[in-house]
Amino acid sequence: MGIKYIDELNLKDKRVFLRVDFNVPLSEDCKVADDTRIKAALPTIQYILENNAPVVIASHLGRPKGKRKKELSLAPVAERLQELLNKRVEFVDECIGEKVETRAKSLKPKEILLLENLRFYPEEEKNDEVFAKGLASLADVYVYDAFAVAHRAHASVEAITRFFSIKGAGFLIKKELTSLEKALHNPERPLVALIGGAKVSGKLEILENLIQRVDKLLIGGGMAFTFLRSMGYEVGKSLVEEELVKVAKTTLEKAKDSQVEIVLPVDFVVAPSRDENVPTKVVPREEIPPEWMGLDIGPQTIKIFSEAIRNSKTVIWNGPMGVFEIEKFAKGTESIVREIANSSAMSVVGGGDTDAALNKTGLTDKITFVSTAGGAFMELLKGSELPAIKALER
Repeated sequence: MGIKYIDELNLKDKRVFLRVDFNVPLSEDCKVADDTRIKAALPTIQYILENNAPVVIASHLGRPKGKRKKELSLAPVAERLQELLNKRVEFVDECIGEKVETRAKSLKPKEILLLENLRFYPEEEKNDEVFAKGLASLADVYVYDAFAVAHRAHASVEAITRFFSIKGAGFLIKKELTSLEKALHNPERPLVALIGGAKVSGKLEILENLIQRVDKLLIGGGMAFTFLRSMGYEVGKSLVEEELVKVAKTTLEKAKDSQVEIVLPVDFVVAPSRDENVPTKVVPREEIPPEWMGLDIGPQTIKIFSEAIRNSKTVIWNGPMGVFEIEKFAKGTESIVREIANSSAMSVVGGGDTDAALNKTGLTDKITFVSTAGGAFMELLKGSELPAIKALER
């Protein structure tokens, strides 16, 4: 991709506007409950400070829909960032205007100013040029390091880039893009993709793009039942998107034409409902009882999927294998996590539910690369352009 990264930019004697993703959960007493995303931005912030430059940091938090909401203020984030950097972080309760401009322009080298929640302003999500110009007036250099919103054409992401001659991406973006680029476009083979989750509808484009790139495609989770129905199986009360049964059949045919093997589950853990206290049993895919539903992949499927992962050199994983939030339906997802974690293959994992499943096992550190994003990760798996990256290329 034709973008510059922060270590290719001249930051000397320049103020930097840094767009990060500090969209972190806050506790009831307004403290940061999980600082993973703040820590992910630290290498870029520290690099700016090491280059003796002052930095204006901007982020969104939650969905205030253009209104000020005290519980979504970034003030607690400023406190946590200060603790992590062991350095003063000044917080200002606005994003644009005379007060912010005056303070930003008086910043000395290595000083840090964190702006209030960008989404307190409706102009942010409208990609408003006047708002973007106001933000741009605060600095000389623009650095983008918020991969989680790279698929959003928002003012601090897209329009703002029009007002900077010096612009580039931070180290987190570099890590995200190079990892996915290698896995999708220059992988060590065999390349195996494992796609799960509840619905086919959100992942059709992903499957179509992956069919052109992978050697083997494993499909688990609720979405497997739409494919099984397209093959003529009765799946009881399992989740099926009836309107996509024909599309699923076409997808299987495209894979066959591309000589890509699609592997579907051969057995399931089934139950009468998704409740925690219901009886369960393991059945082959052709024997799901009419009033029962599949809620996890079964032991034979775990074995088949695990073998495919063991024989791979690159693994891409998105989406759980079952209703992993309920313990009796979590074994399939947890077994796959362990298999990927213990594999010698390069592993790239992303997506909200996938990250949650990974965190539950405590094996995150054994994955080669875990994306910080859900939507943007999915867009790249589809082969789509990301507005933020396109804007940096401009």
